[in-house]
Amino acid sequence: MADDCQVYDADIASLARRMRDGTLGPVEVARDFLERIGRLDGRLGAFRLLCPERAMAEARNAETRLRGGSDLGPLQGIPYAVKDLFDVTGLPTCVGTRLKENTLASEDAFVVRRLARAGMVLLGKTNTVQFAYGGVGINHDHGTPHNPWHPVPHVPGGSSSGSAVAVAAGMVPLALGTDTGGSVRIPAALCGAVGLKTTVGRISRAGVYPLSWSLDSVGALVRTVQDAALVYQVLQGADPQDPPTLGTPAHDVLGDLKAGVRGLRLAFAEPLFGGELDPGVEKAVRLCGDVFKDLGAQVEHMDLPVVTQAMELSSQGRIVAAEAYTINAKWVEEHFDALDPVVADRIAKGKRIRAFEYLQDTFRCKELRAKALCALEGVDALLAPATPLPALPVSRVDADARTYFACNTAYLRNTSVGNLLDLCALSVPCGFTGEGLPVGLMIYGKPFREDMVLRVGHAYQQVTDWHMRRPDLTCAQQEA
Repeated sequence: MADDCQVYDADIASLARRMRDGTLGPVEVARDFLERIGRLDGRLGAFRLLCPERAMAEARNAETRLRGGSDLGPLQGIPYAVKDLFDVTGLPTCVGTRLKENTLASEDAFVVRRLARAGMVLLGKTNTVQFAYGGVGINHDHGTPHNPWHPVPHVPGGSSSGSAVAVAAGMVPLALGTDTGGSVRIPAALCGAVGLKTTVGRISRAGVYPLSWSLDSVGALVRTVQDAALVYQVLQGADPQDPPTLGTPAHDVLGDLKAGVRGLRLAFAEPLFGGELDPGVEKAVRLCGDVFKDLGAQVEHMDLPVVTQAMELSSQGRIVAAEAYTINAKWVEEHFDALDPVVADRIAKGKRIRAFEYLQDTFRCKELRAKALCALEGVDALLAPATPLPALPVSRVDADARTYFACNTAYLRNTSVGNLLDLCALSVPCGFTGEGLPVGLMIYGKPFREDMVLRVGHAYQQVTDWHMRRPDLTCAQQEA
């Protein structure tokens, strides 16, 4: 067995180097990660199901290729997991509900095929909020993954809850997620991982169960920004099965990743610092400005009316609700009592939204996107708290429906703006609260400028060590 500390604390880039210098092999790495999942996941609940036979077959294939001199790139032989919205051949796509546990996928999702072609090793599928409709990460059907940073159950963030917990706990170095209103960035921030939200049209969603065809995007949860760039580089590209990806040429995000931020214009998005903002969160994010100034960036503060207007539109939630109901009407109408009551109520509201209201909101969304491009002219990236609050105890959030909805709204407050404005975004760990809970810095970029948010995030991580800190999992190993 490989050295536990060195392997499970390693990022993708480090594992790739060790596989090529012969100190590690894909088979050994896959086996060790599966064993770690077996030790920890009984307590943490990150995974919905595992596919060990497929994993070991892919690992053996990767090892054979590497030994034979066939190098497919830095992802070859690296284990990963996918949120249980992604189709995997022969496995159910449960979408967080027992109602779909017997529906097996006939083929892999586009992104799963892409990663297989890059030589990656799929270990399994991670838990999610039912129908991916929730920012706190609670699932009353399959169970709520345990945020690894606190011994008492705290929310992991949603809806890519299991993916964030799996990465934060060192059970896998990469887990794919989806982001409709913050579902990659919220759990990344609350669990101390890096989360990349891509622009709609960058990565195909074919074979991914939808929540909102207008706002859904595929993203990655990893340990470092460099890892996010490596994964994004492989996943991006055109796919006829997802028309928004057509006509957008792929771009290189690795060439300028290490270019730094000297001369860049970065701005704190002041409207995203309002409301119920935890003092510890604000302090940690504000201090990031000093880091960027020391690196040579121009840092300023901007009062952006378009962001405030987007927040107001987002709070209505009509676009997501209407599309979510359209997609899931069968389940709500025929199986309402078998669904998570909180999620079912949210989806059912979509039925009551009138056509002109939905169309007005989509038209308003387009207007705001055009205004945002004008407002951000000359600005390279915006800075803000990924979430206004750190992870809260599950017992507090889930005490009653009113509290749940209030907390859900709070967690989505800063992230959903980016989906409506069609921005790309990155959440990176930037500190901890007094209780030892992670804080995430959100870096917003213009549409299709993933290269810029990754460049800014990488520069930050080169001079800070927040992303290198690990939760104490002693209790989880003893109780698993």
